[in-house]
Amino acid sequence: MSIVAPSLLAANFINLEAECKMLNESEADWFHLDVMDGRFVPNISFGPMIIEFIRKSTTKVCDVHLMILEPEKYAEAFKKAGADILSVHIEACPHLHRNIQQIKSLGMQAGVAINPHTPISSLKDVIADIDLVCMMSVNPGFGGQSFIPHTLTRIKELRILIKETGSKAKIEIDGGVTVENAKSIMDAGADVLVAGNTVFKSANPKETISLLKKF
Repeated sequence: MSIVAPSLLAANFINLEAECKMLNESEADWFHLDVMDGRFVPNISFGPMIIEFIRKSTTKVCDVHLMILEPEKYAEAFKKAGADILSVHIEACPHLHRNIQQIKSLGMQAGVAINPHTPISSLKDVIADIDLVCMMSVNPGFGGQSFIPHTLTRIKELRILIKETGSKAKIEIDGGVTVENAKSIMDAGADVLVAGNTVFKSANPKETISLLKKF
């Protein structure tokens, strides 16, 4: 059964309290929180202050995805805000192993996010040290994009690497996840489905989450 992590980037921020209440009452497992700096990606979203408010509204896992440069400067702030999992982009971290050590030393689970063009093999030397791979199935920066089909091949490749290295890392798929493609994503070897518009633009978000949980 999949872990479902609705992305609050697609939520209605005027009614954020109601959106969090809906997720709390749903079968969603994690809250996926996308942080963008306008530098690493061409968009700006929200920072630790919003995450702190969200943390107070839920006991579910807060899965924070940093699409930012120099994440090491802010890791402590996100821990204080309430992040349970903190993922940094491999493309933004020239000293990735140091970033992973820092995240773990702060008491969070460490994730590494990877863009669609970045070879899976680049994870080889850190895969045994991390808890999560956030595999981008769209180009990061904006919600509502279509799933890149080649991602299915990449999931299979990553699953082999995880098995070969004895890693315990979960595979999270972020971008363009729908009720229609969720089964093929899970069949390829994923563990976690991030869904933004699919959940929050749905006529019945709780039912949509329930459908995604079945795969």
